[in-house]
Amino acid sequence: MKQLEFYNTGSGRREVFQPIDEGRVRMYLCGPTVYDRAHIGNARAAVVFDVLCRLLRLRYGSERVVYVRNITDIDDKINARAAALRRAGDHRPVIDIVKSVTDETIAWYHEDMQALSVSPPDFEPRATEYVPDMITLISRLVDDGFAYLAEGHVLFDVKTYGDYGQLGRKSPDDMIAGARVEVAPYKRNPVDFVLWKPSSSDAPGWDSPWGRGRPGWHIECSAMSARLLGEDFDIHAGGMDLVFPHHENEVAQSRCGNPGSEFARYWMHNGMLRVEGQKMAKSVGNVLTVRQMLDQDVDGDAIRLTLLSAHYRSPLDWTAKRLEESGRTLDKWRRVIGDGECKASDTPEPGFLAALASDLNTPGAMAVLHRLAGEGKAGQLKASAGLLGLFEGDEAIDRPIPGTRESRLIEALLARREAARMRGDYEEADRIRDRLACAGVTVRDGRAGQEWQSSRQPDTELLRRAEAEMQEGAQDG
Repeated sequence: MKQLEFYNTGSGRREVFQPIDEGRVRMYLCGPTVYDRAHIGNARAAVVFDVLCRLLRLRYGSERVVYVRNITDIDDKINARAAALRRAGDHRPVIDIVKSVTDETIAWYHEDMQALSVSPPDFEPRATEYVPDMITLISRLVDDGFAYLAEGHVLFDVKTYGDYGQLGRKSPDDMIAGARVEVAPYKRNPVDFVLWKPSSSDAPGWDSPWGRGRPGWHIECSAMSARLLGEDFDIHAGGMDLVFPHHENEVAQSRCGNPGSEFARYWMHNGMLRVEGQKMAKSVGNVLTVRQMLDQDVDGDAIRLTLLSAHYRSPLDWTAKRLEESGRTLDKWRRVIGDGECKASDTPEPGFLAALASDLNTPGAMAVLHRLAGEGKAGQLKASAGLLGLFEGDEAIDRPIPGTRESRLIEALLARREAARMRGDYEEADRIRDRLACAGVTVRDGRAGQEWQSSRQPDTELLRRAEAEMQEGAQDG
């Protein structure tokens, strides 16, 4: 495969990808805020950067790529939904309602992404699990003069960081216009952003040097990426709408809180999605969720192919016609694959790989797939399409063969989860369930007990790592 080249938002140009350490390529994607169903705009980033991760694993080796996609489970929208449920008659403590909301939404997200053949990341940290790391980072920023206290809040002082605005290459004044900037009287500067905010008695909160409260949104990713990938890592990805203020703020607080750190070397952002030419918004009534389409028997591969049909940095206009065309294309490719000969030794076509290596050019890669289909090259078509994550569901498996290493590891983890449930340790049970999900195993609690299935071959290494962590935790206990 030729060298990889990607457009770097930070430099504003295409660059040859050169990882900091070729023995450990590190990638971080801003994941979902879990208060409602994932819509197709959310799914675009997950699908696009899943393809990027697959390409990196092919180029450097699966064991050398570490992919982190976080979950934001501390957010005002989550609290608002919990409050609405409480007003509707749910009398449990708010913190219990919040956990119920986030757990349910995370399960929905995993199911939807699995239907779109989005591979689980190596790590899927929840913000609630890393609050101590956030408090430590905020404390450093306060001690070093980069942050200040005001009316129970801790705010980052943007004027202390001279390169603020460099990521988006805009001045702070330009970025304020139309952006998600909270204007508050206690700020020294309108673009100063919240690192910590006070929590009311009926909202989730944690003890801190500045009183009971909760972290701001931006600090979450800085803390989680530093813990799991280090202060410097290779690729930070997300939607174009996150360049400002979210990613700009991440850069500022991470570099100031970790002197000498570059933070992320390459920034990659996918373009926004419109529906039939209009911005997708609840006020317009055109928000399309992944689940709505799946429930209408739309093929998950058709959704995935549609999301990849435009270059990732370009806007994508989602239309019924485009989705129908994706379905017809998949039917054609499936016929070619079914009528031809496919061997385990088949590999992606060089021209296909060259297109993906050129700033993840999926339209160019699809042109090669059309050519392969026209030439009846079933093996190369299947292998190439597989790198895009297509046709994985066509070979769905319920479970590994009994007695295999994967099967033994899954059963061992399920036994630990059942033991945790029996002793009332539901937090541990949920943690084991989430680790299984990351390895490609979906667990459901039915009347007959724990039921599980997998739409792909479970990741043996992730299962082994999870089992080792469980054993270590049991010994420590």
